[in-house]
Amino acid sequence: MTASEQYASVRYIVDDVQAAVDFYTTHLGFALNTSAAPAFADVVRGPLRLLVSGPASSGARATPDDATTAGRNRIHLVVDDLDAEIDRLRSAGLSFRSDVIAGPGGRQILLTDPAGNLVELFQPAHRPATP
Repeated sequence: MTASEQYASVRYIVDDVQAAVDFYTTHLGFALNTSAAPAFADVVRGPLRLLVSGPASSGARATPDDATTAGRNRIHLVVDDLDAEIDRLRSAGLSFRSDVIAGPGGRQILLTDPAGNLVELFQPAHRPATP
């Protein structure tokens, strides 16, 4: 096995590669890395490389027939101000799949990309500085 030091990659199977690229680059701060649309593209944000694979891609074709529905997996994006992000994305016409959930670690909300894949926006709880 080889190790890539540059990115951690996650593959999302999508119905429309260009719609996914537009969603991630317009709304979530990703940059287009490569495109072989309509089959495949990859977008990057920091150390995350998101592989968006359309129906014609080898990644999508390798998926067994009994594993074609989305799971409960999601990418997790840390934001500084969750409320401001929610307002910005709602103003852009996006809707969310959950309400804001708060816990000891912070607050989060889920939205979906155009293919229905989940994206978690997470604002960590502010912790007092330790002496």
